[in-house]
Amino acid sequence: MREATQHKALIYDRAGEEHYNIISAFIKSMRGSDCDAALYWMMRMVEAGEDPMFIARRMVIFAAEDVGNADPRALTVATSVKEAVEFVGMPEGVIPLAQGVTYLASAPKSNASYRGMLAAREDVRKLGALPVPMHLRNAPTPLMRDLGYGSGYRYPHDYEGALAEQDYLPDDIQARRYYQPSDRGYEIRIREYIERARQARSGASSRKADDPDKPRK
Repeated sequence: MREATQHKALIYDRAGEEHYNIISAFIKSMRGSDCDAALYWMMRMVEAGEDPMFIARRMVIFAAEDVGNADPRALTVATSVKEAVEFVGMPEGVIPLAQGVTYLASAPKSNASYRGMLAAREDVRKLGALPVPMHLRNAPTPLMRDLGYGSGYRYPHDYEGALAEQDYLPDDIQARRYYQPSDRGYEIRIREYIERARQARSGASSRKADDPDKPRK
């Protein structure tokens, strides 16, 4: 009892405002690449008795949402932390938590995948079920093949760099660009590759634009 009275009680209500304030500070510290602050807020939660799996789940979400493809290994690290905490248990589970937090906080950041997902979802909800282009449709039966399903599909592996002059989006949204990689971390290389792929596909869109038989809106 004497020892307990020498420690300050940590204000932390799992269902109250302070819970959300601290997890918010934790996420924002990792997003801001402040390893020290992220560790502090993590330990505030741990010492107050927060479920370590709650912290690990937030780290997995953060790895995909805020680090993304700037460092694709971040999601693997985060899920490994979750498995390690589950396997080891507490109190030692705090050690892999700390490793994961410092990795995520120090990783390059990009939310391009997350933003692309939101933009694609908006189109899906707004435009509904746009028809799948004929050359992309599955053609398991002779009748479907006779109807043109799969006709004209170009198998990318048959082309240089596995890039075929071919469209993959419905006609109404051919110009959409949902995923715009950042200029940080591994996404620099992804951006370069995506640009090459878009250039390789661009001829297909040009042919459609010049096709006199293409239906006009």
